[in-house]
Amino acid sequence: MQTPNEIIHQPVRLKIMAALNTMPTGQWLEFVALKAIVKTTDGNLGAHLSTLEGADYVRVKKDFVGKKPRTRVCLSGRGRTAFANYVTCLHSLLNVSELDSLDESGSQ
Repeated sequence: MQTPNEIIHQPVRLKIMAALNTMPTGQWLEFVALKAIVKTTDGNLGAHLSTLEGADYVRVKKDFVGKKPRTRVCLSGRGRTAFANYVTCLHSLLNVSELDSLDESGSQ
């Protein structure tokens, strides 16, 4: 039986991946907006993004708008595939759990 992807399975990283997965391919989300969605601190979000970036699941782009720094995040192709596989794994686990429940109760 498959086990969920350890990198994605952590709750904050799962929220990050789910939020970015709703974006069209190649579209960037600003750090500030992602922070509001995930409801975490700058440092915590930055640490989790570093983990996801290290796994090549996200791309992080830093630039300036005028004199103000801007950080944006985008789900990579590898990240999109990893998230889809993660969701499939969870569905499989849930289906097995449902079957086990039915077997234990004697119902079909």
